[in-house]
Amino acid sequence: MQLATLLMLGSPDGGEGGGPSMLIMFALIGVIFYFFMIRPQAKKAKETKKFREALGKGDRIVTIGGVHGKIAEMKETTVIIEVENGGRLKIERSAISMEYTSGGGTSELQQQTAKKS
Repeated sequence: MQLATLLMLGSPDGGEGGGPSMLIMFALIGVIFYFFMIRPQAKKAKETKKFREALGKGDRIVTIGGVHGKIAEMKETTVIIEVENGGRLKIERSAISMEYTSGGGTSELQQQTAKKS
């Protein structure tokens, strides 16, 4: 009973709360969330999109499921990859893992156009 009475009394000085200091604290929390959570996630999403758009026929890839293969055909949202023993799999572009695919090499198509030049 005494605890409930103390909780209903509020602050001893009769104020409503922190006022401007509470507003500043919420603004700082918002800034921290932006720089430590939202901004890095947006940057990573932009890099991943750029990586997937740069893929070409002949690039060796790894899917998020761990399947290794070479790109045989590319469509707008899907990719057909060639796996060991000539098997072909149709996967979504979003299933290509950026972490495990080495992006340093050039695709066969890029090599062929470089030889012609």
